[in-house]
Formats: sequence, structure tokens, C-alpha cells
Amino acid sequence: MRLITFEDPVRRSRVGALAPDRRIVDLHSACALYLRDVENEGAFYRLADALVPPNMRELFAGGDTSLEAARKALHYVVTGNNLPRLRAEPIFYLADEVTLKAPIVPKKFFHTAGNFREHHEEASKAGFSHPVMPWIVFFQNVDAIIGHEEPVIYPEHLTQELDYELELAVVLKKGGKHFAPEEATGYIGGYVIFNDITARDIQRREMKSGVFSFCKGIDTFCPLGPWIVTADEIPNPHNLAMELRVNGEPRQNSHSSKMSVKIPEILSHYSPMGYSAGDVVSTGTVSGVAAFSGDPKAWYLKAGDVMECEIEKIGILRNRVVSWEEAYGRKPAALATQETSR
Repeated sequence: MRLITFEDPVRRSRVGALAPDRRIVDLHSACALYLRDVENEGAFYRLADALVPPNMRELFAGGDTSLEAARKALHYVVTGNNLPRLRAEPIFYLADEVTLKAPIVPKKFFHTAGNFREHHEEASKAGFSHPVMPWIVFFQNVDAIIGHEEPVIYPEHLTQELDYELELAVVLKKGGKHFAPEEATGYIGGYVIFNDITARDIQRREMKSGVFSFCKGIDTFCPLGPWIVTADEIPNPHNLAMELRVNGEPRQNSHSSKMSVKIPEILSHYSPMGYSAGDVVSTGTVSGVAAFSGDPKAWYLKAGDVMECEIEKIGILRNRVVSWEEAYGRKPAALATQETSR
């Protein structure tokens, strides 16, 4: 399944799935219909609330039981003909009737860095201040998460070196701690594309202390989407082509097979911190970032740039960079103050 969080025409947040004809199925409504017509459940709405709630994190908290209920409901409505309606609740929406949001806002977002050695090698060649080694981990700011086609707001008063980082991320379908790599597969609910937007000038200053967080956690710096592809559709996550384009020009082009530490080892390694259902774990970026290119100034992001992050078997996550003034209709207070004092 391709699991989606969307806003319906009256701005309600819903959980859906992408149908083969590209329509969006409201999974909660589909589950209620399936329970009523196939399972003959009298309290079909109440049971649908428990099995397939209209919130992605709660759906994953239901583990395999909820995912299987969603799968059955999706199959029923996609293959059925002349389906009855549930009161006034639509089952299907056209893409232009809804607004895609970030597919999930996790309780915790575990951020892996340094996993692709090609990224470390390009950093070394560019004279980066610190080696980009495996087992760098920190928490992403979940309030910075945005979805497909939502704008990345360029804070010109904070940075002049805005960069991109394409990553594959894992969504966990159950909580747990202290488990071995051999057990990790049982925790994987699905996969999603992550674009780790980074202010490089801020990052260099932060890394003088050996840590960094603010440079990657600024508002809108965490595009995630366009949907979560469940694990059954990607039996081997280490066999996926990866490409990031800016205005149609390929910048990052690599393959998930190049991870130096594989996903089961990553999940096991961080498990002593404890996972909750719906948590997200990134797996590191590939080579080709602007900062380590031959001409960083030409490659750093600018207002108006469109980024497309594509991972095989998942899809394309697209976001446009907009200026602070375009986003908010005014200049940042810091810049306005500077101009007034001149």
C-alpha cells in the first residue's frame, strides 16, 4: 500500500491509500464499509475507529492488525463495483480534491548521518571540518516536517548556504527496545522519502562543538513524503535507485545498496533508546550535495528552485523553495531592523 495523509475538501485530516487509478481512498471510510458489508459488523464505525483510525501514527500503533485491516478494506473498495455509500462519507477522492500532507508526524525522528561512505569521501575532498562517519545520530525537529508540494521557506536572515540531502527513511510499525538486527525486520512498517534540508554555514559553526541540530531543524527543513510504501511492497530496501534533481538537473544520483551499515543494523543499534510505533529512522544521504560540489555557490538552493527527490518503488517528493517574504508577505524582522538602521 501507498499510505497517505490528506486533507479532504472540508479540511479534515484523513488517512488514505493510493488506488491503482491514482484516486485516493479514505481508508477509515473504506474499513467501515468493509466491516458493515463483508463482516456484517453492527458497530462498524466504532470498530473502524479502532482498526483504521484517521491518523497515521495511530494506524501504525495498531501494528499488523491495523495494516491488514487497511489492506482488506482497500482491496474491497478497489475491486468492488457499484459500492454503496456510508451516509455522506466519500470513499474515493480525485487528487485535485484533496491536499497531501506529510504522511506521518512521528513521536521521534531518529536522524542517521554518515552511512553512505561516498558522502564522507566527498566531504573529505572538499575539506569539510569533520569526518562524516557512521553512527552519527541526533533527533530531527518533528515540527519542521512538511509534505509533498509544500514550500521550503528560505530564512535569508539566517543562512546563505541552503543545501539538500536525499535520504531513504524507515517507519516503524511497533515500539520496542534492545533488539538484535535479526529481529529488526519485524519492526519495519514501511519506507518514505526524506529531504534533509541543511544550512551549511550554520552547520560549520555548530560542528566546532562536535554537534549539529539547529542547521537541520529550522521550520520547513524536513520534507517527508509523498506517501509511505508498506514494507511488503519493498522486500529489499537495499536495491533502490535514488536521485535528487534541482530544476530538473540531476544533483544526487546513487543507490541504496551503497549503505555501509544496513537498515537492520541501524534499527538495532538505536533500539536501546526505545522506539514508539510510527517513529521514523533516516538512513543517511548519498553523494552530490551542493556543499561538496565543485561550485557550491552555484549549487546552493535559491528561492524559486524546485527539488525532486525520487526513490525507486516509492515515488517522487517535490518541494519548491520560497523566500521568507513570499511565504510571510514581509521581510524577516532581523533584516528589516538592519535596513532601518543603515
